[in-house]
Amino acid sequence: MTVPDIIIAVDGYSSTGKSTLAKMIASRFSLLYLDSGALYRGVTLFARENGLIDKDSNIDLPALEKALEILDLHFVQTTEGSLTHIGRRCVEKEIRSLEVANQVSPISAVPFVRAFVDNKLHEAGAAGRVVMDGRDIGTTVFPNAGLKIFMTASVEVRTQRRFDEMVAKGGNPDFEEVKKNLLDRDWIDSHRETSPLSRADDAFILDNSEMTLGEELAWVEGIIRGRFGILE
Repeated sequence: MTVPDIIIAVDGYSSTGKSTLAKMIASRFSLLYLDSGALYRGVTLFARENGLIDKDSNIDLPALEKALEILDLHFVQTTEGSLTHIGRRCVEKEIRSLEVANQVSPISAVPFVRAFVDNKLHEAGAAGRVVMDGRDIGTTVFPNAGLKIFMTASVEVRTQRRFDEMVAKGGNPDFEEVKKNLLDRDWIDSHRETSPLSRADDAFILDNSEMTLGEELAWVEGIIRGRFGILE
C-alpha cells in the first residue's frame, strides 16, 4: 500500500476518542501518531509540580513563560507509540490524572503556551506522514492538512468513556465530577481567545456516540482511500 506524505488532523471535544481513532489510523496507514493534548497536559503537570498554578487555577504567567524557554518537553518514539517526556522522565501516567485534566484548559488558553506547543507540533510534523489529534490542529496548527476530521459525541457517552478509562487505570472517580470536568473544558476550549475549539469548514464530522471502533475506522478508511487514491 503506497501512502503519500499526508497530514491528517483529528479535532474535537474531550473524550470523543480522538487519540484512539488517530492511533488506529496511524497503524493502518503506517503514519506517525502525535497527541497534541499530551503536550498541553505536560505543561500543566510541569506548572503544578513547580508551583506555577494554584488549586484555584491562578497561573504565575511571567514565571511560566520564562520556564517554557528551557522546558524540555518532547515525544519519544517507542514500540508503544509516542510517549511524552519531560527531559528523560516519561510522564504519560501523570499527565492523564484528573488533577491535571482539571487544570489543562486554563493552561492551554494562554497564548504563549499555545505558541510553545504549536512550535513543538510543527517540528514533529514537518516531514508529513502524520496523524495528529487535538482541538485546533485543522484550524490553526495545520490548516492545510490533507484531511480534517472533527469528532463529537453526547456528553453522557463521553463522561462514561472517561469514567471507565480512569477506573481501568486504578482510579476511583466520581461520575458527576468527571462530567463537570468535561463540560467545563468544553466551555473553556470553545470560548478561549486564542485558537478556540471549532470545526474547520472543510472537516468531516464524525459523531461516534453509537459507533464501534471498527465502524469508526471503516468510515475514516473509506474517506482516506477515496481522497488519496490509496490501493492495497
